[in-house]
Amino acid sequence: MIPFNKPYSTGRELKYMDEVCHSMTMSGNGTFTKRCHAFFEERYGFKKCLLATSGTDALEMCAMLCELKPGDEVIVPSYTFVSSAIAFLREGAKVVFADSGSAEPNVTAENIAPLINERTRVIVVVHYAGVACDMDSIMALANEHNLLVVEDAAHSIDSFYKGRPLGSIGHLAAFSFHETKNISSGEGGMLAVNDERFIRRSEIIWEKGTNRAEFYRGMVNKYGWCDIGSSFLPSEFNAAFLWAQLEALDDIQGRRKHIWDIYDQALRGHVEDTGIQLPVVPDYATNNGHMYYLVCPSLDFRTRLMAWLKEHGVQTTFHYLPLHSSAYYKDQFRGAPLVNCDRYGDCLVRLPLFYELTDAEAADIARLVIEAAHQ
Repeated sequence: MIPFNKPYSTGRELKYMDEVCHSMTMSGNGTFTKRCHAFFEERYGFKKCLLATSGTDALEMCAMLCELKPGDEVIVPSYTFVSSAIAFLREGAKVVFADSGSAEPNVTAENIAPLINERTRVIVVVHYAGVACDMDSIMALANEHNLLVVEDAAHSIDSFYKGRPLGSIGHLAAFSFHETKNISSGEGGMLAVNDERFIRRSEIIWEKGTNRAEFYRGMVNKYGWCDIGSSFLPSEFNAAFLWAQLEALDDIQGRRKHIWDIYDQALRGHVEDTGIQLPVVPDYATNNGHMYYLVCPSLDFRTRLMAWLKEHGVQTTFHYLPLHSSAYYKDQFRGAPLVNCDRYGDCLVRLPLFYELTDAEAADIARLVIEAAHQ
């Protein structure tokens, strides 16, 4: 069976983790953490980066930094992982779900605009499959209404919008380094801060509500409790593992994009006549090889396609159940029908994509998809 995902190891992870074992700092914010922070800040121009124990924790820091009050509203795409919404619900905000576009799962400014009112404080965007939302139109909308923008960039490492790195455009951003992502530390994430007014408080929230980071830089002669916060920073073992991955970033990205291209070149022009919709990468966006997905014409079609591929030794998987129709939220949802989110929830299927997938395996999977589609 070809698995849907297989975490990749460069071979240096254990070496660096062994260095941590023999160092003076294992608990976090040591040498490897600082290397990772510097890598992202220098390569992508984020004003401040802070590693986190998960992408969810990074989103929770974003929500804390937004300083939401009871009655405040946050607009969130419905077609996303629960973390995109729950981070803001935990801060007492009301989440208002937006539909996806018809051509791709990303949220659009056109779908966001009707949801804005005097209670709206934040827009959350999710760059699905590492392909950028149209950020110019969304930022223009946010600026018009004086709203904060949080980029859920969980899929989006090393992907760009009009030459700008994803995660660098909104006021705040959250990345994930879960084992299913291009770059992994098993579990892990990162907060990226692009608005200087949030930098100092982000460090305090990151360090359990204390100004400990300033103390270690020699900026204060003692540290204490200053604000809310939690233990968001990961151990040096996670950072060491991540550093090995970052050293190989260009190689990993090149391989993943190559596999994506094999799928796309084999399928494009050969399955659309059956009603299958292939990924869209707009002119303003780049593709980082995070995911290759198909949107089937119906739930029944997807079920048959996945069963056929499993029968022939290929594991595939669908993706999100739209949050507005989840067991937790469906009784609370009062908005207009989110028809595109519902369609992606029923019809989207993801093909295997990982570093060690061979060219021949990718080509064979594409062939099986074509055969199944025309049955």
